[in-house]
Amino acid sequence: MKYGSLVFETNEFLIIKKYQEMNYTIEDYAHKNVLDVLTQNMTSALCLNKVDIPYDIITMYTTIKVSSAFGIRQTFQVVPPNEVNLKENKISVISSLGASVIGRAQGDRISYGLPGDTVSLVIEKVKQPKTANKTTTKGDMTEEVNIH
Repeated sequence: MKYGSLVFETNEFLIIKKYQEMNYTIEDYAHKNVLDVLTQNMTSALCLNKVDIPYDIITMYTTIKVSSAFGIRQTFQVVPPNEVNLKENKISVISSLGASVIGRAQGDRISYGLPGDTVSLVIEKVKQPKTANKTTTKGDMTEEVNIH
């Protein structure tokens, strides 16, 4: 992990904990494992004020692009569970993929999939929402960072 641990905005950290407690729906064994790892990682997470969150951290409403060495490319937005819309590539923060990326940074690698059938994904691009604070944007323009 780029910052040594997951990084969360303090209020968002509490909201995600609440989602985990309220809606502990398990899709499958791999999803349970991802949520367990997220819970464990959150115990040592760095919680910051909104204005101090680095520009490349994945928060709720961040749009990200992940890719693999095998040609997998996926762009999606991490959203609260009640705003999921797969046609618009909006995935829940507590879904397997959402829980794998939340709090991580551009350039981080994640393992995604079922045990024995996982793929290594790189967080290639992070685009903050237009409502992000001034440290995550340049003026009124959304900050978008690319890895080469």
